[in-house]
Amino acid sequence: MSHTPRKRFSQNFLVDDTIVAAIVDAIAPRETDNMVEIGPGQGALTQPLAARVAHLHVIEIDRDLAAALRKRYAPERVTIHQGDALEFDFAALGPELRVIGNLPYHISTPILFRLVDCARQLRDVHVMLQKEVVDRMVAPASGADYGRLSVMLQYHFDMENVLDVPPESFYPQPRVESAVVRMTPRAPQRPARDMGVLQKIVTAAFAQRRKTLRNTLGAYLAAEDYEALGLDSRARAQELSVETFVRIADHVAQRGPLTTSAR
Repeated sequence: MSHTPRKRFSQNFLVDDTIVAAIVDAIAPRETDNMVEIGPGQGALTQPLAARVAHLHVIEIDRDLAAALRKRYAPERVTIHQGDALEFDFAALGPELRVIGNLPYHISTPILFRLVDCARQLRDVHVMLQKEVVDRMVAPASGADYGRLSVMLQYHFDMENVLDVPPESFYPQPRVESAVVRMTPRAPQRPARDMGVLQKIVTAAFAQRRKTLRNTLGAYLAAEDYEALGLDSRARAQELSVETFVRIADHVAQRGPLTTSAR
């Protein structure tokens, strides 16, 4: 397939057959799998996946690439959805959905949070991203890469870096290392009372990483709240586990907003 990579779509096509085989082995597709591929591009992963599953869905934003894929695959084997993955209705594909993709780096985080919205219907996710993003996704509490992305994704998923991918595996070569991450939905150890409150707490806590909770969460917690939660107000966000963030959010959701006098 002859195609000039388009910068506006962050197109870097996978061209390394060894890496392709390693990714497919990590996915371990079965014939009956309900599977969708995001950003198939020139079809490096599409071909081996379509050979193993009875039917494959792919989402491609580039009209020329989508048209080329339609010429290569019969519609009863591969359904081509031409459009933006950020606007795609994943729920329409049914339960136990397996998501695969070489995600455009400039919109990788929004796509990840799009998948969070439908986590309950997913069986698993295998996506390739910039390695530094994957490092943040899988980072443990107290790690240098642990942050908002770590907490919000680890609340919904177990995560594992399954494969590092060097720049020379792509054309054109990106300037960064890449990695494939496996995301498996899990039931939270402690479901949050209000996801909106949890998101606000986590965002505020990591907005200024070097500052203590006393400074970053001043709009949410007073001195007596730290005592009730058994927390040190001098701690920093990166020291807190996902479950601790949920406890804080639940406390705030149950107590209601702080009054000016209570701060």
